[in-house]
Amino acid sequence: MEIKKFIQHAKELLDLDDFSEDKKKKAIKKLLRKLEKRKDKVKVFLHKKPGDRQRKEAKEELELIRYHIKKGKKLLAKLEKK
Repeated sequence: MEIKKFIQHAKELLDLDDFSEDKKKKAIKKLLRKLEKRKDKVKVFLHKKPGDRQRKEAKEELELIRYHIKKGKKLLAKLEKK
């Protein structure tokens, strides 16, 4: 039991819990950058005037990307408040 207390005390002292949150923040930021790049590619594709079916698929993909970006930004803001 003393070992668990020691480890917990060491974690609190060294703020190791924040380290894991930093990893999450970095991962989310990296994912958001990738989603932004993908969104730009889809927009460029839509400007090339694709066929009706391709246009519909690209618009659906763009909606999904926007949704995930919005969700990622909310999650990132939530992590930064802590």
